[in-house]
Amino acid sequence: MSNYRNSNSRTKKFAPLGIIFAILGLLLFAYTVRKAGVAQIIGGIQRLGAGFLLILVLSGIRHVVRSIAWTKCFEPPYGLRFRDALAARLMGDALGNVIPLASMALSEPSKAAFVRHRVPLMVGLSALAIENIFYSLSVVLFIFSGMAALLLSFPLPRPFRYAAVGSLVTILIIAPLGYMVIRRQWKFLSGAFRWLGNRTGGRGWIEVANARAQTLEERIYGFYQRNSARFLPILGFEVCFHLAGVAEIYTTLSFISEAVAPTLLTAFILESVNRVINVAFKFVPFRTGVDEYGSGALAKVLGFTRATGVTLAIVRKARDIFWTTIGVLLIVRRGLSLRAAANQSEGIADDIGIETSEAPSLPAGGS
Repeated sequence: MSNYRNSNSRTKKFAPLGIIFAILGLLLFAYTVRKAGVAQIIGGIQRLGAGFLLILVLSGIRHVVRSIAWTKCFEPPYGLRFRDALAARLMGDALGNVIPLASMALSEPSKAAFVRHRVPLMVGLSALAIENIFYSLSVVLFIFSGMAALLLSFPLPRPFRYAAVGSLVTILIIAPLGYMVIRRQWKFLSGAFRWLGNRTGGRGWIEVANARAQTLEERIYGFYQRNSARFLPILGFEVCFHLAGVAEIYTTLSFISEAVAPTLLTAFILESVNRVINVAFKFVPFRTGVDEYGSGALAKVLGFTRATGVTLAIVRKARDIFWTTIGVLLIVRRGLSLRAAANQSEGIADDIGIETSEAPSLPAGGS
């Protein structure tokens, strides 16, 4: 129970920072919208009209393919139904969007918590970690390709050129490191617990946590040896996630852009930059202000108006709010408040050594 109390106090500690970032994001949003032109943005939204339903369908495909990818990361005798994976993904993402900062460490664990009435907690966590590894690989490839395309296809202002080159260099450093970690099966979690146990005299909870960390690491690293045939299908689903994002931006621009027709290249570049914004500014609720400013500036470089880029970001935000609302409704349907769900997920992230049967279980919901 102490870990859950600690989680609650840490959430309260992060709350002021979340409020500050939210306020700064709103100020940047107001500045960007005013600079782009309120009338032009409203006009773009009106041109989209019922086309927003198509945007919701395309964005829904993204949730679907990642949920399927997660189900493919379970090993017998365990398995997860697609409907449970999709509901858990929507609920976890909703927590990540609504509760900034503290949610960076709880959004993913919460998804495993939401399906623990279907599969053991550690099984869900390990499958989720495997899926995230595949997703991270696809993100690295997608961002690298997008930044290279941006540099080679358009004359860029100095800040954009530096940012694009910086992204490429960062990927060229991180990608080999990630490969080495997986190839050599470096065990960071259990290693950290062993080091802590040696420093503290090996307290009981550390030994339990170390054992659970080893189980998690063995499941993750052993997945390739036991399921190498699944690699391409899982990676294929992750690639579909990004392709649906490109289709979503292309479709949105087709409705809102009057003077310039979109191309698959410009949609691809805009989506790759959106991935960078999502990774770098996760702590800002809904990336408010940051997404609008970045999309507006990049749209201008790609030949669109600044208002078109800002409108694109606002439509994307409306889509996120829609799916977040669905996720919140699913949480409420489980009989949980957002705070209760966040506290349980933070407890899981903090105390990986608690046995599944000892941790408070989430009410089994029908979704």
